[in-house]
Amino acid sequence: MSPGARSRAIAELEVLFPSEGRGAARIGAIGLQSFNFDVDGLQVAGFGRIHFTERDLRELAEREGVGAAIADAWRKYGSRLFERIDGEYAFAIWQERDAIGLAAVDRFSSFGLFWAERCGRLAIATRPARACELLGIVPEFDARAVQAYAYFHSIPAPLSIYRGVSRLDVGQLIRVEVGRHELRQHWKPAFVETRDFEFERERDAFRQALRDGVAQCTRGVARESLGCFLSGGTDSSTIAGLVTESYGAPARTFSIVFDESQYDERKFSRLAARHFSTDHVEYVLDGEDAERAIDVLASSYEQPFGNSSAIPTLVCAQLARRAGVTRLLGGDGGDELYGGNERYATQWTFSLYENVPTLIRAGLLEPLLFGPLKGIDAMLFRKARSYVEQAKVPLPDRLGSKYNLLNRFGASNVFSEDVLRRSSRFEAIELEREVWSHCRANSQINRLLEFDFKFTLGDNDLPKVTRMCHAAGVEVAFPMLTSAVVEHSLRLAPSQKLRGRRLRYFFREALRGFLPDEIIDKPKHGFGMPFGEWVLTQPRLASKAGDALEGLESRGMLRKGFLSEVNQALRTGHTGYFGTMIWVLMALELWIRAQSAKNALASGSI
Repeated sequence: MSPGARSRAIAELEVLFPSEGRGAARIGAIGLQSFNFDVDGLQVAGFGRIHFTERDLRELAEREGVGAAIADAWRKYGSRLFERIDGEYAFAIWQERDAIGLAAVDRFSSFGLFWAERCGRLAIATRPARACELLGIVPEFDARAVQAYAYFHSIPAPLSIYRGVSRLDVGQLIRVEVGRHELRQHWKPAFVETRDFEFERERDAFRQALRDGVAQCTRGVARESLGCFLSGGTDSSTIAGLVTESYGAPARTFSIVFDESQYDERKFSRLAARHFSTDHVEYVLDGEDAERAIDVLASSYEQPFGNSSAIPTLVCAQLARRAGVTRLLGGDGGDELYGGNERYATQWTFSLYENVPTLIRAGLLEPLLFGPLKGIDAMLFRKARSYVEQAKVPLPDRLGSKYNLLNRFGASNVFSEDVLRRSSRFEAIELEREVWSHCRANSQINRLLEFDFKFTLGDNDLPKVTRMCHAAGVEVAFPMLTSAVVEHSLRLAPSQKLRGRRLRYFFREALRGFLPDEIIDKPKHGFGMPFGEWVLTQPRLASKAGDALEGLESRGMLRKGFLSEVNQALRTGHTGYFGTMIWVLMALELWIRAQSAKNALASGSI
């Protein structure tokens, strides 16, 4: 495969299925955790950490490799092989005799796969530009994806940065048979919401599921070669403790901390490290580190990615790699499985308004608040009006519409007329509504969780961690997202995930006695970085950001004058909020430059 001649840490997979099923497919994988198998016209290629749930398949994988085991599972079970595998992966299969093949990502799309079709030929690759190249298509920016990127801070599947190229969504595969292809779901969550709950039984099952997940993710890795991200939150602290328990020796843990108090969590990561006596390393990240790491981000991601916490993730992975770690365990998934995001509590609060009798809502409260009391500016009445206004907006529209940066500025104030014209039929909220309409749970909390399986995990958090770990030369695995833990969460009663406004109620209570209470009860804290503050205090970083935004403006992507507006907003004191918009746009421009340097784009115009 081209550019397969060069060695690289970031894994790549590419496939070119023949038109009308005639002839052999071109298929191959390189990079970390990659595997290739080609025997008697059956080809398998991919990468990732694959766990086989059947003993004979596990033993075959140990003897002859993962590719051979997938090939055997394909012969025996066809597309039902996905019921017998677990892990983080992307792979493809081609059986020349029957002209049948497929490509798939895992249930949460830890790694991205992009596909495009032309003249009956189907190309699949880990980079959308490569999918274009395989088909002889000149890459051209999709203005809808650019607008979606500004809204979501990543490009959600099925969109990609290029027109005519799509990305496989969570739990999805694309199957090819005699030249025809179709998209299928090989996994979709099935929530059980009426199961009886008994705390001690459920706690024991939960802790065993966590132990099984950690055992699966550490299998075959020596303690010295295994590391854990440790932020000091419940997820990462739990994994560090279970790794210590599993090896019977201190886990190796790594933390990124900040001198800016609003972002600094070292108190809790140190507490967890002391509690489990881990072999702990922490690093203070500053603006100069961020400036150096930005270009690595731009060249590592296959399409624009705007989550700034990719920087501390990368630096932490590099720290671990220099210490001899070859695999890191991430704590991602706990919030989305057990109800830990603050917006879940917020949406519960808004849902209470639905329980107020219609006669009182429509006949008394709303006529008063938006009638005689509308002009009263007292805080009580302002909050009441704001609450009612938001509560009346249905889900998913109210999730982020009020505070989303793109909505705050207005797309027409951010983008040029050309971008708006080319993306005129795209509305981010329509994609959210479509995803929400396919959520099958009955309870609000489980529908929110399933919604976040895609938008938070599949489109954002997992690509962030997997790409940055691979860029640092480190494998990554997610114990919280193994089948044992996922299946437990799907069977847990909704009221145990969110009790009133108490997030992850069961999760926290089930870990008392294992984790320190101070970690269990600590407020929710993200894994961001103080980019907005650094832009105001560090001239070199500010210059880099300013130059990038000017670059977007000169390309005709930003509206003239927006640059000064966002800079002015940053100086109002809301540096964390408005700094995010600068970061997102800077990351877009630096990604374009990195691709241009690789000759991946025909031009820089949209």
